[in-house]
Amino acid sequence: MSVAIGLLMGLVGGLIGWRLLRPVFDAEVFQRTNFRDRPVITAAGLLVPLVVVAFEAAAVLAASFDLELNPATVGPRRMVLVVALGLGLLGLLDDLAGAGESGGFRGHLRALRRGRLTTGSLKLFGGAAVAVAALAGPRSGTPGRLLADAALVALSANLANLFDRAPGRLLKVTGLGFVVLAIATGAPAELVAVAVTVGAGLALVVPDLREQLMVGDVGANVLGATLGVGVVVATSPTTRTIVLLVVAVLNLASERVSFSSVIDRAPPLRALDHLGRR
Repeated sequence: MSVAIGLLMGLVGGLIGWRLLRPVFDAEVFQRTNFRDRPVITAAGLLVPLVVVAFEAAAVLAASFDLELNPATVGPRRMVLVVALGLGLLGLLDDLAGAGESGGFRGHLRALRRGRLTTGSLKLFGGAAVAVAALAGPRSGTPGRLLADAALVALSANLANLFDRAPGRLLKVTGLGFVVLAIATGAPAELVAVAVTVGAGLALVVPDLREQLMVGDVGANVLGATLGVGVVVATSPTTRTIVLLVVAVLNLASERVSFSSVIDRAPPLRALDHLGRR
């Protein structure tokens, strides 16, 4: 299966899932107000890990009929599955039970020093544990390499969450990031599960731009972490280290700089950011 077909499968699965699950998302527990005080659905990104699970189940069934996908997809598929379930759960918990605490890493760590575990702190430490569990295996390399790659995945999840501040922004960034990754690596088979995940996210771009939903932490965490997995499985150790440094710098910069302000001050970025919005 090619990466393009995986992307299409994720998109179709996401569109079907959104249509089927729309009544579920109308439940009161999913209702929030956005930055314009408009009523919207939150945690709609829950659709993304559900599509990932459905894809993995279909792949396993296909293998039972001797229709196994490219063997190179097996390891990355399991990595994406673990990330989708683990970080999806942590993100959903924050979406539905979080108290809206802000302050970034420092804010959550200050709360932890006072003896209070916020949902953000749980995501911070739980996300790191999920990343290690997802990447552990024969291809994980030395302990140092494993920890570096896990940090890349966990920080990518957090970075994606930082972009989920305006309608459609996260999904545009995710889509562009995947295109860059696919072109830079030649779209190897290892990226099929990543493509399915991104495709499922892109299925929500129209209702997101129309302010009918918010992808939420559950979607942002899974999409960002999955792109991180894509970098891990499709690039060299040197490239992964460079990407890790870039992602770490962006996470640290967010403690002092608003990404929204930077985007608004750059006309090309602002135009892309507002494309398709109300």
